[in-house]
Amino acid sequence: MTAGVPRQLVHRASIAETFPTGWSRTGTDRFSVSAQWPRVHCLHVSPDRTAYDPLLVVETVRQAGTLLNHAEYKVPLDHRFVLQEFRITTFPEHLGVGPAPAEPTVDITFSDLRHRGKRLVSARYEADVRLDGELAAHADVAFTCTSGAVFSRLRGGRTAATVTALPVPPGLSAADVGRDSAADVVLALPQQVESHWQLRVDTGHAVFFDHPLDHIPGMLLLESAKQAALARTGADRGLIPVSFDTTFHQFAELDLPTWIESTDDGGGVLKVVGTQEGRTVFECVVGTAERSAILYRE
Repeated sequence: MTAGVPRQLVHRASIAETFPTGWSRTGTDRFSVSAQWPRVHCLHVSPDRTAYDPLLVVETVRQAGTLLNHAEYKVPLDHRFVLQEFRITTFPEHLGVGPAPAEPTVDITFSDLRHRGKRLVSARYEADVRLDGELAAHADVAFTCTSGAVFSRLRGGRTAATVTALPVPPGLSAADVGRDSAADVVLALPQQVESHWQLRVDTGHAVFFDHPLDHIPGMLLLESAKQAALARTGADRGLIPVSFDTTFHQFAELDLPTWIESTDDGGGVLKVVGTQEGRTVFECVVGTAERSAILYRE
């Protein structure tokens, strides 16, 4: 393929944030999705431009699944997808930025497909992301989908036009969370408890809020998990997050404070929990690896 897929099929407004370029069916409920990653990106490429961020892989897998749901399983474009689980292990030695835009493939197998009548209501899929023939990531995703009308009833009248996000508090140092720009820091300065931060929700961020939303997107929650792991362990220690085992329990509301807490389980594994008003919004087990042990491809 020589061009990107229509951005509506992956629920993005920006062409630049649309990564799949095409797809083909390879078997029963099996597909291959081609994609392209830019060499420079404000969020998904490391500040020194040598490595792709693991959350770029997450977003690509999410977009690939959304694309196939619309294009192959005929889910109407007005339907909404709700992530329930997203488990991914990345292999950063195969996620180096090369001399040209990377062109990964995402091999996807769907299972546990449930229908109501002819309409798909839930499923899960496994995805293998390969770059230059090497396995760069493996993911396991579970989701539900619902019509726009049902989604509106679920949200109780909350829309992007009727919900206002809280003011954005001052953030941690960008260096403390592995970021180059203060605009990309999603954790606020701690007030009292160590390793306990308020989530900074900037609805003007062009990547997290590519289009208006009525809730905090899952990708922002995953970024908070990654930054919490780095802040907890110390970004200068040379550890990098490489795996995310995430369960989403409920919608994260824009107009409620979201609290992110990280605990160190030892062995390079950290648990991150996000809460609102004492209720768990999501949980994520983050696995890390030593940066010095990783040799990126040229």
